[in-house]
Amino acid sequence: MNEHVSIPAPADEAAHCPDSRPNTRKVFIKTYGCQMNVYDSTRMGDALAGEGYVTTEDMGEADLVLLNTCHIREKAAEKVYSALGRLRDMKKERAAEGREFMIGVAGCVAQAEGEEIIRRAPSVDVVIGPQTYHRLPDALRKARTGQRVVDTEYAVEDKFVHLPATEKKVIRSRGATAFLTVQEGCDKFCTFCVVPYTRGSEVSRPVSQIVDEAKRLVDAGVREVTLLGQNVNAWQSQDEKGVSLGLADLLYRLADIPGLARLRYTTSHPRDMDDRLIEAHRDLRNLMPYLHLPVQSGSDRILKAMNRRHTGADYLRLIERIRAVRPDIAMSGDFIVGFPGETDQDFEDTLRIVEDVNYASAFSFKYSSRPGTPGADLPDHVAEDVKTERLERLQALLLKQQGEFATSCVGKTIDLLLEKPGRMPGQVIGRSPWLQSVNVDAKTSQIGEIIRVRIIGTGPNSLFAEPAESLMEA
Repeated sequence: MNEHVSIPAPADEAAHCPDSRPNTRKVFIKTYGCQMNVYDSTRMGDALAGEGYVTTEDMGEADLVLLNTCHIREKAAEKVYSALGRLRDMKKERAAEGREFMIGVAGCVAQAEGEEIIRRAPSVDVVIGPQTYHRLPDALRKARTGQRVVDTEYAVEDKFVHLPATEKKVIRSRGATAFLTVQEGCDKFCTFCVVPYTRGSEVSRPVSQIVDEAKRLVDAGVREVTLLGQNVNAWQSQDEKGVSLGLADLLYRLADIPGLARLRYTTSHPRDMDDRLIEAHRDLRNLMPYLHLPVQSGSDRILKAMNRRHTGADYLRLIERIRAVRPDIAMSGDFIVGFPGETDQDFEDTLRIVEDVNYASAFSFKYSSRPGTPGADLPDHVAEDVKTERLERLQALLLKQQGEFATSCVGKTIDLLLEKPGRMPGQVIGRSPWLQSVNVDAKTSQIGEIIRVRIIGTGPNSLFAEPAESLMEA
């Protein structure tokens, strides 16, 4: 997960100072949470560009601060209110100087809290939900007349139709990789999760809309696209003849776009991992051998309490089928320890499934009660110290497996997509097919290229490589 991410100013736009563009306003977007929020923040930036806003990494020079929030973690709302307290003081300072300073709250906390945000933080000008951020420019115009705008109703219209196309120079400034939201919401109603209440029911974007956006990204220099959805492998649409399509069909279409070298998707639910999607991992060279497939627990009793609607054995059989068609695939997962009623034996079942799968990476958390979810009302909540001890044991095992996977890569020659300058002079950071960060000596002018490298060592969170003899054709 990504937390507290500021969306950088595109290089082309940042070069324009307020003196050369007198109507320019600056927006600082602080992004909490998942990759979808990162995507949403970039699209909000696109929507605001038409209002004369350019993005900035310096909150101090912003005319608008937008908090794009996440409601997954414990005390998420309180963290937002704390940030709003600091922004309130900035707003008072700006008012004393006679300068505009607007505050907006977007995302899942905005959806969950709504009017409560205005009540608790009167300095906020706009509260806008994840399904209505295409109306952000209009909300800001209303706010300038003195209104406090709360727009969290689920939009009848398709927000993606109303969002402006991102300019090519802006796409290029964001790098060689891009997120592309294809599906939002979830109908699974896991008892620990707030997504169905903050993002709504499952909605899939039309296939033509997705393909068009992917082509625009590639035309601007993007080499790798990650398809996003709260339950991405539940995506469905119809083709031009009305034939039903699933995520695998979408991947096959995208794989044919010239210049699109790499495809990924996240996050998936085991129940929606069908045969055709598994076959796509066998057939598509540009579908990377990495799959994030959360299981959450290894205990069937806890999985039932979580309303996951699969068993541990179901999950293991699914992993076996995937690895049968793509033996080099790296598996990633999510785990929650200390769910209400979890016994020592239930936790041991989780450790056992981790050992059976052997993950290349994973995310693990202590259960935290989310108000409004069924899990919050379950009996037998696990003591905090027990949750902490279990999480430490689980993370130790996962880190061991992650280290072993990294070590197994040493000596391999792989294709590396160069993404950004490294910390050391003459060093560039790339991404392996298995989503690992890799440091290699290369020129920054090569960023966006895919080169052949040999893995020569491992670090705590990355790999080290040397260029192989020949470059892969771009």
